[in-house]
Amino acid sequence: MRRRIFTDFDGPIMDVSERYYQVYLYCLDKICKPEQVVTTLSKSEFWELKRSQVTEKEIASLSGFEDEKQSVAFAHLRRATVHTNPYFSYDRLLENAIPALEKAQQLKIDLAVMTMRRRSELEPVLDKYNLRRFFPSDRIFCLDDDYVKTVDIQDKPKLMKMAQANLPVVQQQWMIGDTEADIIAAQTYDVPAIAVLSGIRNHTQLEKYKPNQIAPNLICAINELVDL
Repeated sequence: MRRRIFTDFDGPIMDVSERYYQVYLYCLDKICKPEQVVTTLSKSEFWELKRSQVTEKEIASLSGFEDEKQSVAFAHLRRATVHTNPYFSYDRLLENAIPALEKAQQLKIDLAVMTMRRRSELEPVLDKYNLRRFFPSDRIFCLDDDYVKTVDIQDKPKLMKMAQANLPVVQQQWMIGDTEADIIAAQTYDVPAIAVLSGIRNHTQLEKYKPNQIAPNLICAINELVDL
C-alpha cells in the first residue's frame, strides 16, 4: 500500500519560538519611547500568548503600550520583521524531527513538505540540516518568492491543490501541521489531518478546527499513523 505524509515545516520540524520572541524584544525596544516603562514578557509568557492566538495589539498592551498608536505600530513592525533575516537564524530543528522523518522513510512512506515559507526562506534551511534527503524537489511545496500572500487559510489549500494534482496517487495520505491552515488545507481535499502541539497553536485553538487527531509532536503523529 502506497502511503504519503505531508508535513508542515515550521512547527512539526522547526522550532520558531526563539525567532518570534527575539522579534518581540526588538519591536518592544523600537516602539518604546524614551523613559517609557514597559513590561517585558518572559519567553514562556509570550509564547503561550501566541499559541493562544492573542492578538499583536493585545500583546503590545500587556507589554505596557496602552496608547493605541503604539499598539498599532508594534503590530505592524512585528509583522514586517518576523519573516526577515537575520531572525531566521534563531530557528532550531526540533529534536524529534529527524528521527520522525527517518522512521517514515524506513517505513517506505512518501514524504512531502508543505509550508508557507517562501522558497528563499526554505531552501537554505533544507541544505543546512540536510533535509533534502527526505524531500526531493518534486516533494517540496512552498511559496514562490514573488507570490503575493493573502492569508494562510487561503494560501495553503492552493499548495495542497497543486500537490494533489501533480503527485502520484497513493492509497493513504495525511497532513501533519500545527495550525488551522494545515487542517483546512487537508480537509478541503479530504486528506486526514493530524495537528501537533510542538508549534504555534495550543490544544484549545487546534481543537476548534476538528483535526482527525492531535499529537504532541511529529514523531508521536507518525507513531500513531503506524498503529492505524
